[in-house]
Amino acid sequence: MNENKTLILATESCAYPGADSVGQSHSTYPANTYILKVRAPVLFPEHFYIDCFRKGISGIIVMSCGEECPYEGAYKALAQRIDRVYKLMKELDLDIRRLRITAICTVCNRAFLNEVNRMNEIVNELGPPVFSSN
Repeated sequence: MNENKTLILATESCAYPGADSVGQSHSTYPANTYILKVRAPVLFPEHFYIDCFRKGISGIIVMSCGEECPYEGAYKALAQRIDRVYKLMKELDLDIRRLRITAICTVCNRAFLNEVNRMNEIVNELGPPVFSSN
């Protein structure tokens, strides 16, 4: 049985502390959620996301600092990168709802939980990604 898995790329300066505050408040979220603390998600190339889907990740949430990013121009570059990933996903017939970008602050417990629960609903609806053998 394939379990749907959600990967979160959480920025170390904003979203990861937000995720940590969820744990500190003893809130729960689906156990199929894996959080990766990253310096800046803009550092991940387009094919990283596709490779994740190929390796069994059903959904990815990129949780960044948004416009408050400490790296000038990084959020705009990230948004452009995600747009390019969406194009690749469409070419591969992958539902673009499998990838979300959102801004999460250090104390955004409710927003964090909402994003995770929303993605969990989407991946449960869609199931694991399927790739043709071309």
